[in-house]
Amino acid sequence: MYFVDSLLLNGYAIAPMLSPMSPFPRFLSRLPFFRRFLDKRPAPGLPAPGSGDPPERGFRIAIIAGEPSGDRLGAGLLQAMIRQWEQHPDLGRTRIRIEGIGGPRMMAVGCHSLYPMERLSVAGLSEALARVPELLRLRTRLIRRFRADPPDVFIGIDAPDFNLYLEKKLRERGIPVVHYVSPTVWAARGYRIEKIARAVDLMLTLFPFEEAIYQKNRIPVRFVGHPLADEIPQVSGERAPDERAPDKDRARRELALPSAGKVVALLPGSRMNEVQSMAEPMLRAARWIAERRPEVRFAAPFINAVTRRHFEEVRARVAPDVAITVLDKQSRTAMTAADAVLVAAGTATLEALLLERPMVIALRVATLTYHLGRAIATVEFVGLPNLLAGRALAPEFIQREATPERLGQAILAILDHPEAWTETRAEFRRIGALLRRNADESAATAVLNHLDKLDKSGGPDK
Repeated sequence: MYFVDSLLLNGYAIAPMLSPMSPFPRFLSRLPFFRRFLDKRPAPGLPAPGSGDPPERGFRIAIIAGEPSGDRLGAGLLQAMIRQWEQHPDLGRTRIRIEGIGGPRMMAVGCHSLYPMERLSVAGLSEALARVPELLRLRTRLIRRFRADPPDVFIGIDAPDFNLYLEKKLRERGIPVVHYVSPTVWAARGYRIEKIARAVDLMLTLFPFEEAIYQKNRIPVRFVGHPLADEIPQVSGERAPDERAPDKDRARRELALPSAGKVVALLPGSRMNEVQSMAEPMLRAARWIAERRPEVRFAAPFINAVTRRHFEEVRARVAPDVAITVLDKQSRTAMTAADAVLVAAGTATLEALLLERPMVIALRVATLTYHLGRAIATVEFVGLPNLLAGRALAPEFIQREATPERLGQAILAILDHPEAWTETRAEFRRIGALLRRNADESAATAVLNHLDKLDKSGGPDK
């Protein structure tokens, strides 16, 4: 499997939002699909499972996520499904079993991971070639396992190059299949839509414009919103203040940054290959800015010690004297504290939008990945804010355009003229409102409702 990196927006860094809302459980007992699980409970006076009768099978969910963003998505979805299930007075007595491939978040909510998730997390064609034999063997074993002992539903989270073929094979066996996070059929590789139609019973999308594509092709779809938007309250506007809302002064105190003066957040990416590509141009841009504005401070957050160490090594070589506060995680706090954000194309651009922070978007990928992406791309932009708006809200610099001087000039333009971003902030606010739909609960409800619909119709169409 491979992804054309951020150019095709393969990754979505999403954090689950735990909502107390549960609109679905009260209706579960009226849905025929779920009555079978009520019937599996031992009747009053009969021996309980384990006392002579075969053990209760329960409701089985098979689920596969291929990277940390999918792990966060999957954890939020599973928590919502479990919550809706357990809040029902009858179905709540039936055990839910979850297995597949997930990371620490999914395992924390009860998913038995059959394989290390990080082995699936690859980006770019050239980066993935060495992993192909291993991934093909793994996929074959998973198909055999789930076809031999079918789950009640299979949920593939993103990772379309791995999941879609697996989903097709499971659906052929009559297993209901849900895919969460639309492949970028709207950006490139449009031929995938026919493959998706054969592979899935329901597509859950994060963005509103994706829903119409599937409706046009008669593929069951539900736009559920983006969990990241649920997690970040609206910064300003007509909504009442939220104690979780971003606060620049508080963020600067947390990071020990000066309350006055300009701060720029540097976000070169979360994966190692992204940081390897983006660390040097961003650090050289920071040095270019510091040479002209020595009072500007920088903050650079990293998801793990490996990416941080690489950044520090590059920093020692190209920008040793620049005032940079290097952070473990805390990307949201760093962006909140900043007056401007220099960010690699990817999910962090959406987070900056939701935080209503002015940004400059940069992208550098492997040469082969870039040329392949250009050959098949059908969209003008790589940054999510620009894609969602359908126009250039934030400047983008791709490959050779991402020079220290051009990046530095774009950041200084933000620092010198913050008022120029007033209209853009309003557009960021509008987009954020569209994406806030209580995604975890909406996705769980959509899955459970669709399972019942499939049951009434006799199962998936082959």
